Amino acid sequence: MMEYTTLRNSELRVSRLCMGGCPMGGYGWGDVQEKELIEAIHTALDKGINFFDTADTYGLGQSELTLAKGLGNRRKDVVIETKFGVRFSNSGTVYDNSPAYIREALEGSLKRLNTDYIDIYVIHYRDHSTPMEEVVDTLKTLQSEGKIRYFGLSNLHSSDFAEVLPFKGDFVCCQDEYSLANRSNEEALLTLDKELMATPLTWGSLGQGILTGKYDKSCVFDSKDRRSRDIYVNFHGDKLLKNLEIVEAMKPIAQAHNVSIAAVAIRFILDYLKDSVVLVGAKRPAQISGNLESMGWHLSEEELSILNNISKIQ
Repeated sequence: MMEYTTLRNSELRVSRLCMGGCPMGGYGWGDVQEKELIEAIHTALDKGINFFDTADTYGLGQSELTLAKGLGNRRKDVVIETKFGVRFSNSGTVYDNSPAYIREALEGSLKRLNTDYIDIYVIHYRDHSTPMEEVVDTLKTLQSEGKIRYFGLSNLHSSDFAEVLPFKGDFVCCQDEYSLANRSNEEALLTLDKELMATPLTWGSLGQGILTGKYDKSCVFDSKDRRSRDIYVNFHGDKLLKNLEIVEAMKPIAQAHNVSIAAVAIRFILDYLKDSVVLVGAKRPAQISGNLESMGWHLSEEELSILNNISKIQ
């Protein structure tokens, strides 16, 4: 049974599982087939997932195109979240929150998503040059024009709090990387939840896959898979060994509840961060089905304590 929550400062009732769209971009995720991606979208819809996250940078727009194709005439039944703020130029990638670029980016996303409105438009990264007041004013203008319904934040940390906290009640959500494999952003998410009244959304919720239990210390990835790079620390060195310890702690819990290890990893977030939403990317229908095992039950206090203790930052 799917669980739902209402995003703060909004009327949006969304599934607590959100299908993440980064793999739909088709870049850096190994073998990705459009047919399977579309089938995964259909499986998500059929199983009660009504929340889909993407960004204009995922596959340089390909993720939005694939999502639109998968949703077809069911667009009106779902909540779409896409992001802006990362601009590609001849000189490289830059962050841009200027009013002119916000409008330019939005028009591109609307076209690719084959829609005339975005449910939640999210600041992907701050450019730290455009005043937040200017960004919010632009988003409110787009809201009044009916092009976006609500707006949100992502990838904010303590150094950004001073500029965003005056806008309490304006943002419906704030997302960041968070999982049993990486709890470094926990304090920031909890602070923004309390002080900004923004619903926590988590990405990287399965630690790029290490929390599924499918890998061991000998795992090796093809060069086309981003996890082959050292920057994806969950699969390298001491961090990999620590993550495998966490997986071992999850195994008896998964067996006790007759669910997948991945479901335990997702359930920890849902139970530990109250009223949160977990973003999980998927390349094929079976991954959606596995993630759905996280719904309709709760970890005991003892189980929460075990997972909290083994994963907390020392």
